Amino acid sequence: MISSTAALGIALITFGLAITPGPNSMYLVSRSLTQGRLAGLVSLGGVVTGFMAYLLATTVGLAVLFSTVPLLFVAIKVAGAAYLLWLAISMIRKGSSVFRPGDGRRHSASRLYAMGLATCLLNPKIALFYAALLPQLINPDGASIWAQTMQLGLVQIAVATLVNTCWVVAAATLASVLARSRRAEHIVRIAAGGLLAWFAVHLGLAQPATAQP
Repeated sequence: MISSTAALGIALITFGLAITPGPNSMYLVSRSLTQGRLAGLVSLGGVVTGFMAYLLATTVGLAVLFSTVPLLFVAIKVAGAAYLLWLAISMIRKGSSVFRPGDGRRHSASRLYAMGLATCLLNPKIALFYAALLPQLINPDGASIWAQTMQLGLVQIAVATLVNTCWVVAAATLASVLARSRRAEHIVRIAAGGLLAWFAVHLGLAQPATAQP
């Protein structure tokens, strides 16, 4: 078992990162704004699955693979940047109010889940974040390295899920207010799309050494 100090440390670090807008949280906000709370939560399920996939892959050496085969990291991050940029452009170009029921394109639950999963998996910095942070909190004299890595990762995922759930609920609540104001809706839509575009560029230019989820 990991120590309470290690668990608290990873929880605090994750909380600090999760409350700062990033690619995953901004995607979840955009889904919640355009399609409601349930859509945001379904999308969050996809993101959490992506976290789990990267955690499992990291424990068996995916981060090492990214370091030894830089082109793999570059390929995934470019694909992720292009995906986020496409989402940003789609949001900004919406002509009608995307905050009113029935307006805009409404994706199925399976599509929302898949898009959330893709958003997470197309950010390879998550694996590098795990590789850079988790070993610092592992006790070499404690339980197996694999077990400690998984436990620390699960704490990170739990905290990130809680914070992102708050993002979803807040965005869905804001959407109901924005539905009454075209001007406010337009401003928020442009701002959200602009942030997604900024994250797309940031992800595309990121180097492995500066990885953060």
